[in-house]
Amino acid sequence: MYINGKWEKPENGLYFDSYDPASGEVWSQIARGNEQDVQKAVEAAYNTFKNSSWSEKTFTERGQVLRKLGDLLAEKVDELAAFETQDNGKVIREMKGQLSYMPQFFYYYAGLADKISGDTLPIDKKDLFVYTKKEPVGVVAAITPWNSPLYLTFLKLAPALAAGNTIVIKPSEYTSASLLEFAKLTEEAGVPDGVINIITGFGNEVGDALTTHPHISKVAFTGGPEAARHIVKNTAENFAKPTLELGGKSPNIIFDDANLDNALMGVLAGIFGGTGQSCVAGSRVFLHDDIYEEFMEKLVKRTNSIVVGDPQDDKTEVGPVATKEQLEKIEKYVAKGIEEGAKLVVGGKRPENLKEGWYFEPTIFEHTSHSDCLVQEEIFGPVLSIIRFNNEEEIVRLANDTCYGLAAGIWTENIGRAQRMIDSIDSGIVWVNTYRSISPMAPIGGSGMSGYGREGGIESINEYLKTKTVWINSSSEEMADPFVMR
Repeated sequence: MYINGKWEKPENGLYFDSYDPASGEVWSQIARGNEQDVQKAVEAAYNTFKNSSWSEKTFTERGQVLRKLGDLLAEKVDELAAFETQDNGKVIREMKGQLSYMPQFFYYYAGLADKISGDTLPIDKKDLFVYTKKEPVGVVAAITPWNSPLYLTFLKLAPALAAGNTIVIKPSEYTSASLLEFAKLTEEAGVPDGVINIITGFGNEVGDALTTHPHISKVAFTGGPEAARHIVKNTAENFAKPTLELGGKSPNIIFDDANLDNALMGVLAGIFGGTGQSCVAGSRVFLHDDIYEEFMEKLVKRTNSIVVGDPQDDKTEVGPVATKEQLEKIEKYVAKGIEEGAKLVVGGKRPENLKEGWYFEPTIFEHTSHSDCLVQEEIFGPVLSIIRFNNEEEIVRLANDTCYGLAAGIWTENIGRAQRMIDSIDSGIVWVNTYRSISPMAPIGGSGMSGYGREGGIESINEYLKTKTVWINSSSEEMADPFVMR
């Protein structure tokens, strides 16, 4: 583990196996941290925040460190992409593309670091000058998932550092390797010891100790609703402010006037990109009656041609799911969907030609009921539900018939219709005639079971800042009655 600028063995001397999803075989061993390791890491982060040169650096100087970190990341894209692909099974073509873009997140927050400012308040009292200033919250705990380990870590790390905080990161126990490799770049970038700390291990042994620690001021979490509930309960111990980026059951809506070829690409990207293991996966596709048959023909034909295989092969389009447990979960959902009467159109099983590893075929179901479990529950795999609709009123009702509110896709050439849908659909992100686009400048987040708070953009850095209000009396007159609030 990486604690206070040093590589530390776990206090208990224990390690656990990490598996390659493409083969199902052990490929690395990860340190199994415990409460003692968490204590050491949090104390390092806390002491660094309170006493080190990091807290004394100007915002511009911290921005320069972030820019250097982005430069070093850009040099290591191929190496880190290979680590991430071997650790979580995402295809190498996606990981190279994703990581090639990730330096932009560090550059964005490097530039934003010295744009943090407060306000001068037009106060309604004579001779009092009042202003606000923004300060870092302190020590941040970041808990990251297995589907996009580095990307979802950088969404937290870059704004947290730009704001002047220190951080302790707990990656998923399934995918810790790429983050440990990234940590090697931090010293070269000029990040002082103790600013970034990484503790690996399991939720009950590391996560609980981290999120309840009295020196933690902020918890940034990406994962599932059940774990989020547990974390929120934990923060009752230290009143740490949580940001929760959780799941989704996002609608991808194809109107009859849409460019069907582009919409097809958007549907494929939305559900089969990343093997469907994405919080914003467009797992509910709504097709207008007038184009239903035509679009389904195109979709089925293209889905049947998807190349499923070795994620390290540049020709592969869909790799394995990240964990054996997730594969088994997907299989249970597919069986339940068939039992409920949904029509299986494509896929629905493990590929016959891939005996090793945790692969599942791209799968499509047609539904006549929006209450089917496959339509209502997040599966987190390459399983798509198709539903018909015939008018705007109906599709707004269906799109919002979910406990989630993270993302949505709208495909139409009618700008008025697009604007009506944007205003009517309850989601934190709306893509129009595109899907799964990202930028460091654009906030990510949702409502309901999709969580709260935002990652990305200017809004994100405010999650890592607190406001101090300053009152200055410029009068030379004697103070008034001390027993009356002025």
